Amino acid sequence: MSKNTDTIPIEVIILTTDHDIKGTVHVSKYTNTNRELTDLLNDRERRFLAVTNVEIYPKNSNQPPRRYDFLEIHMDYVLMVHPTSQAVFRETPKVQEDIARFRELRAKLGQTKPF
Repeated sequence: MSKNTDTIPIEVIILTTDHDIKGTVHVSKYTNTNRELTDLLNDRERRFLAVTNVEIYPKNSNQPPRRYDFLEIHMDYVLMVHPTSQAVFRETPKVQEDIARFRELRAKLGQTKPF
């Protein structure tokens, strides 16, 4: 399967009534950078939002996320879409471990002496 070179991936958080969804949407690289998600979501011809690398977290539950390579979400159920670079997502134990490892690595790098 060839990659579409006319799109760029954006990692997003999608909120619905029952789920928090983390994944990647692909937007046109020909759209104004500030309007990529807005144009995608306001397209009246689009009834579904295609998402790749999906993690679905049920709200009000401690169940582990369900994972999918691809999912289509009906636009009527989307409450909000937010780029992950600007969103704070639920810190699962895995995320907390990753953060701790990152801080450890950053501290070690800060202690190394330049050549």
